[in-house]
Amino acid sequence: MHKSTSGSLGPSGLDLTQAFFKPISGAASPSSTKRHTKISVIGAGNVGMAIAQTILTQDLADELVLVDAKPEKLRGEMLDLQHAAAFLPRTKIIADVDYAVTHGSDLCIVTAGARQIPGESRLNLLHRNVALFRNVIPPLAKYSPDTILLIVSNPVDILTYVAWKLSGFPSNRVVGSGTNLDSSRFRFLIADHLDVNAQDVQAYIVGEHGDSSVALWSSISVGGVPVLSFLDKQEIAYEKETLESIHKVVIDSAYEVISLKGYTSWAIGYSVAALAWSILRDQRKIHPVSVLAKGFYGVDGGDVFLSLPAQLGRGGVLGVTNVHLTDEETQRLRDSANTILEQLSQLGL
Repeated sequence: MHKSTSGSLGPSGLDLTQAFFKPISGAASPSSTKRHTKISVIGAGNVGMAIAQTILTQDLADELVLVDAKPEKLRGEMLDLQHAAAFLPRTKIIADVDYAVTHGSDLCIVTAGARQIPGESRLNLLHRNVALFRNVIPPLAKYSPDTILLIVSNPVDILTYVAWKLSGFPSNRVVGSGTNLDSSRFRFLIADHLDVNAQDVQAYIVGEHGDSSVALWSSISVGGVPVLSFLDKQEIAYEKETLESIHKVVIDSAYEVISLKGYTSWAIGYSVAALAWSILRDQRKIHPVSVLAKGFYGVDGGDVFLSLPAQLGRGGVLGVTNVHLTDEETQRLRDSANTILEQLSQLGL
């Protein structure tokens, strides 16, 4: 499925490369320091393909690999993207059901996951996704031992922990997409309330990517102005219930999109592409992503992955930002960690 026909034309496989171009006299071989960036996306569903499409339009990779268990759909998605080559930066696009095709990947993005069956318990779904990861993560680690794993599959915090355990990688090379998208939704809502550009809003959702997430209201700023302290100094009243209602809208956003169109895709595509850009281009940007949180902000109940503002670069997670949290926010973060730890204990991991 994934073999390239580059350099050949027609059924006889006539090689035109040498005939079409005349080499430069005395040319040196390509520099050994030239970097070839390879990204593998595991799972060719709505989320995986939105991520792949965004990666292509943003010129993030020299080679994009798609892996899925359904060969016909996989080939169809590969061809559909290849046919857009005239409108995109030059990227080699290949696909296969065999994980060997991911060999030498710089970044492996995992979106594969089992869907919940009507009437199925959350715990049973978790068990099925863990079983799926046992077939996904080890081959990725085998074929790309130096890669960075970026987990998008839900529940992302638990599955990032599972990927860390199954891969045997150091924790800095296993990252979950976490609350990066939640924080984008949060910034959009605040920007909408204040009628400003969302890019000028600095705001984080941390903790579980789920109902126990924590909105860090105390550290929100707009154009460098801390919002809550500004309101206090100006003696402008605000109600805590209003803040909580905005956070609830963030939590419910994905459910609303799914109820309306059946799935989420575009926002998570842009979110994950932004993470890939920060990692592969060594941008050292701060993103709220799922990382090994033990030892940060008083989280000490055990090994647990949850979202914290983390600096991302070519080495994966470079560090966790020392954002000031109020006592209430710290306690909520610990409660969120305990929620995830309880789910892990039920899985027996």
